[in-house]
Amino acid sequence: MSPEPKASTTNTPAAPRTRRKTEIGVVASDKMDKTRRIVVERLVPHPKYGKMMKRRTVCHAHDEANETHVGDTVEIMETRPLSKLKRWRIVRIVRKGAQQALAGEGQPNAQG
Repeated sequence: MSPEPKASTTNTPAAPRTRRKTEIGVVASDKMDKTRRIVVERLVPHPKYGKMMKRRTVCHAHDEANETHVGDTVEIMETRPLSKLKRWRIVRIVRKGAQQALAGEGQPNAQG
């Protein structure tokens, strides 16, 4: 019997990634370095009465460049665990928040 050649792992095609969850939410806190708290709101019906109620989920997301700030609307995607709480990463900024527009207006006038 001749030994069978081993299959090389470098030549096998990579398995396709599964579809990852994406959510759109608002940055609630930017006080941590490279981490943002994202609030994702959803509407769910009341189990008995059917009235739509607001519910929210807080996700900790990775922001490598520290480019998002409080009030920004962002898209986040599920990822491998990055720390105790971080399981999401920021994919893109959907819309800049009002904090950026007001940053330049806070200068006091130099009138005497």
